[in-house]
Amino acid sequence: MEFVLLGGIEVLVEGCALDLGPARQRCVLAALAVDAGRVVPVDRLVQRVWGDRPPQRARATLLNYLSRLRFLLVDPNTDARKTVIARRSGGYALDVERSAVDLFRFRELCVRARAGDDRQAVRLLQQALELWRGEALTGIAGDWAAVERDRLHDQHLAAECDLTDVRLRLGHGEDLVAPLSARTAQRPLDEHVAAQLMLALHRAGRTSDALAHYRRLRDRLVDELGTEPGTALRDLHRRILDADPSLLPHPVTTGDSSAVVVPVPRQLPAPPPSFTGRGTELARLDEVLGAQPDKDAPPPGTGTTVMISAIGGAGGIGKTCLALAWAHRNTERFPDGQLFTDLRGFDPTEQPVTPDAALFGFLTALGVVPDRIPTDPHARSALYRSLVAGRRMLVVLDNAATADQVVPLLPGSPTCGVLVTGRTGLASLIDRHGAHHLKLDVLTRHEATALLSARLGTSRTTAEPDAVDELVELGGGYPLALSITARNAVTRPGIPLAEVAAELRELGLETLDHNTDPTASLPTVLSWSLRRLTDEQRAVFALLGIAPGPDTTLPAVAALTDLPPARARKALTALEEASLLERRPGGRYAMHDLVRAYAATTGHELPEDMRKAALVRVVDFHLHTAFAADRLLNPHGPLLRPNPPAPGVHPHPLPDAGVALAWLETEHATLLATQRAAAALGRHDVVWHFTWALDTFHLRRGHLRDALAGWRAALDAAVHLPDPTIRSRTHRSLGNICSVSDLHEEATKHLEQALDLATRDHNTAEQAHTHEALAAAWARQGDDRQALDNARHALDLYRALGQPSWEADALNQVGWYAARLGALDIARDHCQAALTLHRQHDNPDGEAATLDSLGFIAHRTGEHLGAIDRYHQSLALYRTLGNTYEIADTLDNLGHPHAALGEHTQARETWQEALDLYREQGRDEDVERVRRQLGDLVKATGVERSD
Repeated sequence: MEFVLLGGIEVLVEGCALDLGPARQRCVLAALAVDAGRVVPVDRLVQRVWGDRPPQRARATLLNYLSRLRFLLVDPNTDARKTVIARRSGGYALDVERSAVDLFRFRELCVRARAGDDRQAVRLLQQALELWRGEALTGIAGDWAAVERDRLHDQHLAAECDLTDVRLRLGHGEDLVAPLSARTAQRPLDEHVAAQLMLALHRAGRTSDALAHYRRLRDRLVDELGTEPGTALRDLHRRILDADPSLLPHPVTTGDSSAVVVPVPRQLPAPPPSFTGRGTELARLDEVLGAQPDKDAPPPGTGTTVMISAIGGAGGIGKTCLALAWAHRNTERFPDGQLFTDLRGFDPTEQPVTPDAALFGFLTALGVVPDRIPTDPHARSALYRSLVAGRRMLVVLDNAATADQVVPLLPGSPTCGVLVTGRTGLASLIDRHGAHHLKLDVLTRHEATALLSARLGTSRTTAEPDAVDELVELGGGYPLALSITARNAVTRPGIPLAEVAAELRELGLETLDHNTDPTASLPTVLSWSLRRLTDEQRAVFALLGIAPGPDTTLPAVAALTDLPPARARKALTALEEASLLERRPGGRYAMHDLVRAYAATTGHELPEDMRKAALVRVVDFHLHTAFAADRLLNPHGPLLRPNPPAPGVHPHPLPDAGVALAWLETEHATLLATQRAAAALGRHDVVWHFTWALDTFHLRRGHLRDALAGWRAALDAAVHLPDPTIRSRTHRSLGNICSVSDLHEEATKHLEQALDLATRDHNTAEQAHTHEALAAAWARQGDDRQALDNARHALDLYRALGQPSWEADALNQVGWYAARLGALDIARDHCQAALTLHRQHDNPDGEAATLDSLGFIAHRTGEHLGAIDRYHQSLALYRTLGNTYEIADTLDNLGHPHAALGEHTQARETWQEALDLYREQGRDEDVERVRRQLGDLVKATGVERSD
């Protein structure tokens, strides 16, 4: 049974708390426990519980409380029901060993600490202070409780001061500054605490702060008490002014000046508050730094180097937080101490810390008297390595800019661990010293949500989950951005999170800026990463911010920047080293959205003519490469060349149709963004040619929404272009994509406009193309007769033009609509003629379409095996072309002859594949139709569906 007074009043039995009843009943127990083992008279108990003016029935009520407690507190170590509250002559006693009460264990540990050596005292005082779970006697009121609480608080403070004195004697300094600052704020006139803080500040290299604290305390003592500081504090002030070396941790010599007893440095700054996530990264650091060899073990095998983890990442990504979080969680793995220095590699106002200065700080922390520190840099580094040799120490080198800053600070002993943080990759650390590189990425969505919950409180985040989701989305998992957002919300508790999210959505980086504190401003923190870049590299960074598309490639960057590929690659590598850019598979480069937004702000600071020229070049690069890709995919289409590219721009080479299709697939989002950039530049001809170049790809891949948006943009652009043929083609193409998208009324309007313009312009080819498009449009509306008439018009016009490849398209179209109308012989003859022409002119796309038609005709005539063969030939060609839109239709057609032959499994698998493609392409009507076909198959055969 354990009695707890140093916090809330509790009784624990095998770790479980008993219900001690109301506050006065718990006060009775406390009044007995503070004198455990001794008799407390009844009158004294009454006075402790009710004060000097107890109620009339106080004694009766007291006895009632005691009776309940005696029944509750049965000694668990005896068989009989022996209570631990015993009635004695004149009063009552808590009949337990004093060690059962945490207050007496605390006092015993403090007594033993004062009698032992300093290292033992540290351990005992830490154990004593760990017994405190909060303010003593929490939960009870009254004069006695208040007086006792103050008395115990003084004992707690005395123990803390004793522990600090011991740690100062052992050489600590910087690690005590934070807790002593807090203690000073609580007891501003306590000269003992003030002396401790001054000494800790002096040892931390903050002598000016120590002297300033003395001046503030002296002024306050004079103003408020009319007295000067005491002799001890005045003496410490004088010794600090005189730079008394005895104030610093110093070696204990034994005849040989090199024999030293080194203190244990504890230089880690406070752990980051509300640290969340990073489980993978912490596990990686455990793997790399956790398994430190025992200092008494034999030396490791050859090739073993210092365990270093260089944590890279852009400013504000959380490198220092991760390093400190891991270091604080693993201090026991480094019992010989932890060294820390901020190398200020990217500080906006101060020069980076030199290795010599950092070594001076490390050596004094290790007990070397300042006048014994060598002036020669190599000797200074050698002494440092000697002092840490064989010791299990952790060295944290924060904010390193170059490997030259770091290398002199590396221990030579494999028993030490080193954490290096920096915004650059520090490649030579990896190459020469075997460093393990850990590049930080943004937080996951779950980690980002946890960070906001930790900063804002779960009650506030659970009340507005949608707003939290939007804040996480807008913050992009960037720790500093999320922290700034949380600070904005915390400092305005009356503002709903939805309003904070709206502000971030509308203002972007502006809400993440701070006018007075640069470390609390994301744009400012990011700007520090640019300081070590060349002018050319900074210009590349700025231009990447305004370049269209979510990512880019080296050839596109060369066009954007007008740099030779080798120099462009060097600039990209520098930005990647500075963690401002990420290299992704396939030779692609991307920025985090917030880094890109900052780059865009710097891009808009460039001269306008420079920005415009860069955008013109990159737009031309993508347009002319897309044009070349389209010619490979659709070599028989009309040849409509865009204007020549800007000087020095060379399209990306595409050797064949397969490479062209892969390039278009990869660059699709960038191409759409580039078309929008061309529109913003007022380059109407480029906007139109982009849509034309992407049309085949869009139709083959089923990107109907993108095709529709593209042709509507092209129609807007065509108004500004002088060529009437462009307007006719645009209406025709927009009408075609409207028809494919089931926008039949709009499709008819545009196609009729196209035909009218082509007729007025006497453009036979455009008339033929438009009749072909009208045929397809009427067929989609279910009017195969109108479709056949238009297809025949197109066929006659193509023959008049002497265009056999276009004639073959029209022949197949006539055959298809004739088959749908039941004229199967006519259909077969036209499709066979189309197939011959397509093969003669090497048009695999037209050949695939015609084979699909012949498969349909064979199925309608009962030749199901022939139909299956034709469909498979068509599919093989479409798959080679990557035409997933037509693959879906041909699969849909193929399922019917399989079903007719009783091949139900093949029919189901074929329709299932078609269904999946229709879903991907957003073709809802086709999805429902195929689902019905699968449903009918289940009813007829019992074959299960998989959808």
